[in-house]
Amino acid sequence: MREASTELLVELDQDSNVTDLLLGQHAKDPSHAAYARKGPNGWVDIPVQQFLDKVMALAKGLIAGGLAPGDTVAVMSGTRYEWTLVDFAIWFAGGVTVPVYETSSASQVEWILHDSGARRVFVEDQAKAELVAGVLAHSELLGDAVVTVVRMDDDGGAPNLASLAAAGAGVTDAELERHRSTAVLADVASLVYTSGTTGKPKGCEITHGNFALVATNIVEFLPEILRQEGARTLMFLPLAHVLARAVQVVCLSAGATLGHTAGAAQLLEDLATFKPTFLLVVPRIFEKVYAGASHKAALAGKERLFAAASAVAIDYSKALDAAARGKGSGPSFMLRARHALFDRLLYPKLRQAFGGQVKYTVSGASPLSSNDAHFFRGAGIPVLEGYGLTETTAPCTANTPSRTKVGTVGIPVPGTTIRVADDGEILVKGIGVFKGYHANEAANAEAFVDGFFRTGDLGSLDEDGFLTITGRKKDLLVTAGGKNVAPGPLEEKIREHQLVAQAVVVGDGRPFVSALVNLDPEGLENWCSAQRIAVMGLTEATSDARVREAVQGAIDQANLLVSKAESIRSFVLLDADFTVESGHLTPSLKLKRAAVVRDFEAHINGLYAQNKK
Repeated sequence: MREASTELLVELDQDSNVTDLLLGQHAKDPSHAAYARKGPNGWVDIPVQQFLDKVMALAKGLIAGGLAPGDTVAVMSGTRYEWTLVDFAIWFAGGVTVPVYETSSASQVEWILHDSGARRVFVEDQAKAELVAGVLAHSELLGDAVVTVVRMDDDGGAPNLASLAAAGAGVTDAELERHRSTAVLADVASLVYTSGTTGKPKGCEITHGNFALVATNIVEFLPEILRQEGARTLMFLPLAHVLARAVQVVCLSAGATLGHTAGAAQLLEDLATFKPTFLLVVPRIFEKVYAGASHKAALAGKERLFAAASAVAIDYSKALDAAARGKGSGPSFMLRARHALFDRLLYPKLRQAFGGQVKYTVSGASPLSSNDAHFFRGAGIPVLEGYGLTETTAPCTANTPSRTKVGTVGIPVPGTTIRVADDGEILVKGIGVFKGYHANEAANAEAFVDGFFRTGDLGSLDEDGFLTITGRKKDLLVTAGGKNVAPGPLEEKIREHQLVAQAVVVGDGRPFVSALVNLDPEGLENWCSAQRIAVMGLTEATSDARVREAVQGAIDQANLLVSKAESIRSFVLLDADFTVESGHLTPSLKLKRAAVVRDFEAHINGLYAQNKK
């Protein structure tokens, strides 16, 4: 199959905008807990009425300060309730939100403020305020531009959220409504800058229609998740990422209660108290939970029991998957019996890691190992993998509870068509596809063909319209012998090993394929404990024969996926970590391949020098 579509389920008034979703929830039930906020004594519900009142007060403050419809306003903050509050306030005032990752450098902040034209910036705390102030003091790009900085926390003085709301006391409801209702579905709601795996970030013009139509249609597409009684989720992904903000609007449209946590470090603790019914997760979280559970089992002398339970979970899920593909009748009687046993002994403890109430998880932002997907589904935590980009307002395909094929990223979401070009590139047309790149006609001309957005990703569609991602066009390696190699599947398989944090397959223009591997500090400590050997530091471990042998085993398993010409012949262990701060990961934890290859060029050259024949 070369093209697949899903019909639109919900249409919206063309004169409406995303703020109408909030007003619609208020009309249904102003006392409903739209959000929950963590306080010193636990989670406190925020009713729709309370949220709307604060949004309107802040919007009036923006209007009093001179914000005109269409003006851009930047937000630089980690994930927190105030982010959502400010986002809707900007929309109510008729403005356009410009997210800035909290980890952004001064040069990135300077570029985004310049390119977007934002003259107001909401910042999380004093540190962010000082960073922006430093940018403004020394920027040639911004020149003499006057930029107002507003603090979002309660620790600093004015201007802050309280002073902004107070400043808007004289703005009438009629004036606010004029601003709120100015934008229509076709108008830009947000300028979302790409995280920049290569080159300068480009501003993606995401419209009110993109957010609102995706949200209302996803609710109807996934009712088992979003319309279940007491639906609630905890957001920990950065809200500067379009996926997190799209999910926020989906939750608002569905009437699901949304909580916020600052990041992965607090996630497991907050899951235990918030108890979400569904969760948006990146693959690294699944890997961490699995590794932690395996380590605990080893410490308790139950390593064999965990291994058996893991194998049963994977086999059980694979049997379900085979049945979904019409290639089997589902789990056998014996497999069901063994699964039921472990569902009493071990799987509930694993489910407790996600709060104990999660019925579904949605995996996005980067590829998920099919082994991890099978394991967690078999353990009673169904994983629905989806696919999307900033330019598609996140989800353009997804698996659903009733239509799931592990290893694929699902079928097109409503109102979306997926086409696979002759060269294998995935093309997308539909309700989520952005308006275009801000002030960048050259990029726009390259981005579209026949009305479809060119994703740059490679994939295939099966006979049922399920999409499988096979790689990225720009990541394809061509060896000196002319062999095309897709690094993604190899890297995903290697990352399944407890010791591995990241793997980067290289070999473009080289005689054979190699890999850069860096070790996971926590995984290394747990592995050493399980091996009954002294815990090593990263530097020591990179030259340890036992560690190298274990990593070689992971590479051998990855090589089973490909032909001999595509297999990894050599590797080097790095004692450096790939992080957002090091410049090797995007804020959504995607690998910046070009940055890794550039920064570790000497290691790569060393690999090939050692292996010359």
